[in-house]
Amino acid sequence: MAKRETTSKKVATSASKTLSSPKSTKNEKSAAGSALAQHKTPSKETSTKAASAASKVLKNPSASKAAKSSAGSSLTQKSGSGTNSGGPRKSSKK
Repeated sequence: MAKRETTSKKVATSASKTLSSPKSTKNEKSAAGSALAQHKTPSKETSTKAASAASKVLKNPSASKAAKSSAGSSLTQKSGSGTNSGGPRKSSKK
């Protein structure tokens, strides 16, 4: 189940700038696209691939402020702690 958070107008504007910039990297555009897709849409969730891209953007010291803003928003909207199912983990013990 997706978290009930959406991308703010300010971050959506930053994401739009990142997507339209010819200097933006593939990872920056992936994170920005994810953040923009979640603007006013609380049912959407960041994919594992987009979350990985967002993490790389945040670790990149040369990434722009706009790119880092949208990357942070994307990661905030990723549910779970590394599981793809979103549900409780099953015990492997019998």
